[in-house]
Amino acid sequence: MAYEAVPPTGAPVLETVTYSAHPRRRLLFAGLFAMWGPGLVVMLADTDVGSFITAAKSGAQWGYRMVLPQLVLIPVLYVVQEMTVRLGIHTGKGHGALIREHFGQRWALLSAGTLFASCIGALLTEFAGVAGVGELFGIPRTLTVPVAATFLIGIALTGRYRRAERVGIALGLAELVFIPAMVMAHPSLHAIGHGLGQLPLTNSSYMVLLAANVGAVIMPWMIFYQQGAVIDKGLLPHHIRRERQDTAVGAVLTQLIMLTLVLAFAATVGLHHPRAALNTVGEMSSALQPFLGAIGAKVLLGGAMLGAGLVAALVASLAGAWGISEVFAWTHTLNERPSRQSAKFYVTYALAHVVGAVIVLFSVNLIHLVIVVMVMNALLLPIVLGFLLALEARTLPIEHRMSGPYRFVATTLCLVVICFGLYMIPVATGLV
Repeated sequence: MAYEAVPPTGAPVLETVTYSAHPRRRLLFAGLFAMWGPGLVVMLADTDVGSFITAAKSGAQWGYRMVLPQLVLIPVLYVVQEMTVRLGIHTGKGHGALIREHFGQRWALLSAGTLFASCIGALLTEFAGVAGVGELFGIPRTLTVPVAATFLIGIALTGRYRRAERVGIALGLAELVFIPAMVMAHPSLHAIGHGLGQLPLTNSSYMVLLAANVGAVIMPWMIFYQQGAVIDKGLLPHHIRRERQDTAVGAVLTQLIMLTLVLAFAATVGLHHPRAALNTVGEMSSALQPFLGAIGAKVLLGGAMLGAGLVAALVASLAGAWGISEVFAWTHTLNERPSRQSAKFYVTYALAHVVGAVIVLFSVNLIHLVIVVMVMNALLLPIVLGFLLALEARTLPIEHRMSGPYRFVATTLCLVVICFGLYMIPVATGLV
């Protein structure tokens, strides 16, 4: 018996999964990975260079007091991305297109502006991270950054969404190499438990870094990416359950990586040198060397950060190209090679990499840039989540909208994040 999905017009046909020739376990995995992907890729991209540095800075400065926020953000991350799954599958349209159709071109341009700011900020941090990793091993950024940009542009030109997805997952899984670093750091369970009950919410420095953590976990470009990805993959309503599983696993995995970073830096740098300079990838590696060894610190930190930077650059740039194309009604899909019809989409995607790479080549203070970008993401969330909730309630058929306890929980979590973003605007801008 074979399973074959018939996607909407213009979408790709999912690869056929044959059930009779495989054992039950292999059959299960084949079925899962035929539909899994968009959620896992976007979540792995969520733990990008900016998230790495924000988590490391959090652990070094505030120890275990930033552990609880990472746990709380797991359900927030899931409900936000789960909405994009239903919107994409049931409407067959991207996030920018839905905003343009239901709220008008002006609101769509506002949405595109938030997306543009978020994507450019992300690409700058990703390429700066790639440059920093290269310099950690003695390779100049004039080589690593152009090579990375060329590689990422080339992936999109192959004319297949599934190929880009698989490359993204492979790159993102490199982040898991940092888990041994957390084990080698020997975090204290007693200290972790004590830190869970300490949240210095009256401290403005803690609040700014907390906002950076929120912005590092829930990024505007993630919403545009996953909604566009489920469409390009050709997922149908009966795939929603599997895609929810995909999203849930990704949400737990990305926050596990964030927790690993917080714990590793809290147990090492935060405990022994809380004021250590962490302004470059090299300084982060040097701070870990007394505890992990010179080779261990370089390999574990460098490998994880390189994978994080590349997958996030791929996802953020695709999200930006999809979102902007949707707002202006351009042809946009990864399932067709570049042509006259899709030229604007591919040019937008390529230019994002070129601009980000050129700016980074002229040197960037990575740590300062990252914190600013992550806080900016948090400040943009009231706009992004406001549109998401409005579209969920307005564009979906009644039977596919949130209902009951789930609706209450999801809406409450989003409203808490929106209120937090509004509260942090005067704090982050120095008005209070």
